[in-house]
Amino acid sequence: MNKTPLYLNILLTIAVGVLFYLHFSGKSNGNKKNESVSVSDKKNTGSGISIAYLDLDSLNENVSYIKNKRKELESEQLAIETEWENGYRNLENQKNNFLKRGNAITQEEAQKFQASLISQQQQVDGKKQSQLQKLNEKSVSLMDNIQKELKGYLNEYNKEMKYTYILTTGSGLDYIIHKDSSLSITEDVIKGMNEKMKETDKP
Repeated sequence: MNKTPLYLNILLTIAVGVLFYLHFSGKSNGNKKNESVSVSDKKNTGSGISIAYLDLDSLNENVSYIKNKRKELESEQLAIETEWENGYRNLENQKNNFLKRGNAITQEEAQKFQASLISQQQQVDGKKQSQLQKLNEKSVSLMDNIQKELKGYLNEYNKEMKYTYILTTGSGLDYIIHKDSSLSITEDVIKGMNEKMKETDKP
């Protein structure tokens, strides 16, 4: 089967993480910190900089809205591929039935049938490409929406936490050589995003 990849396996990772390097300014002294991400004792070197990180793989697997949208995109892609395969199967059946006539087929009939078959094949391929293009556009729109929602949530989250930097880590995006798990805000963000997207995720 000639599948056209839509990179669905990495789409939502990109949606919440590509170039998502957030810089937040704020005072580090006297601010309330989450105990699990108390940066001042670990990463504050006197410069007033506090750091936390977010694991995007965990986010993708634990935020219901993202999981459901990924399944939706994968289901649509499968439906497109199935329709395309059925179209080619139909063309193959037409060809086999035509060839059963054997020597009774005239040259003119053969030429007309070949032209018809080529035209139908182009229609089948063209429809698939059009459907894939629409699915890609839907994927990009979804990516933009998730980026917007995540950035909005983190902006609100950081009003209290006052991190200087929130970094992202995940498959294909992991540029952090060492990660201290006490600096992860992943569980907070998963919980917050699930709550934030609850209404949006309703069927």
